[in-house]
Amino acid sequence: MPVPNSNDNSRPPAAWCYSGNQLKRWRTLANISREALAAAANYAPETIASMERGVRMPTPRVLDVADELCGAQGMLSAAKEYVRRERYSARAVDFIEREREATSLWWYEVALVPGLLQTQAYARVLIDNRIPPLDEETVEERVAARMERQALLAQRKPPVGLSFVLYEAVLRSPLVDAEQLQRLLEVSRLRNVVLQVLPFERAFSDALMGPMVLVEAPDHERFAFMEGAFASELSAEPGVVSRVTERLSMIRTRALDPDESARLIERMVNQP
Repeated sequence: MPVPNSNDNSRPPAAWCYSGNQLKRWRTLANISREALAAAANYAPETIASMERGVRMPTPRVLDVADELCGAQGMLSAAKEYVRRERYSARAVDFIEREREATSLWWYEVALVPGLLQTQAYARVLIDNRIPPLDEETVEERVAARMERQALLAQRKPPVGLSFVLYEAVLRSPLVDAEQLQRLLEVSRLRNVVLQVLPFERAFSDALMGPMVLVEAPDHERFAFMEGAFASELSAEPGVVSRVTERLSMIRTRALDPDESARLIERMVNQP
């Protein structure tokens, strides 16, 4: 059955909106200016305004400071538990929910190492260099959330079947260091993981159109996820799932086999 897609990337998580709304209400009731709260929490007034509108996640520090300033008696601090659950960008929330329940994943990436395979250092560089920039607490929350997702690799019982294909450009990126390459090798040795590389010379047009993920749910329903620079789509529409399945199957066929892929990555690690 069709599911709502994530094309409306301006839609912030509900916990952000509600907590921000309460933050503004308590601040107004206590006659505390936005500038006073910003100074006490060591944030810019514009950042506090963004939190009150739900555009930014109200951080634990702001909620605690506001709770004390406004005399909220724990009502604002209590929101910390809920906003922490929304540690992903709005465009990724639906996909993360499907990923968490998946029985298998087929994943193809054109430019970036998949989140499930990233080192903490690599993840931090990506998250910390967004435009517009995120505040430090949000960066740390999202890095931690990304690392927690990696429990899917080896800690689920029964294991999740995971197949990754990385275009060679992913490995050649200046962001990918020896530690990240070693991490890919480590993950590739897991029994439930298949890791392949699509070399430059084997690429074809459909393989250059962007990342694709195919998620299989416990009831065997399949979802296709496509992410672009400004929009993402999660779809269970049979035609979309069929096209993504066909493209992923062709990409896997054209890619190096797992042993050849591992040897390529090993050579890159050992390059001076």
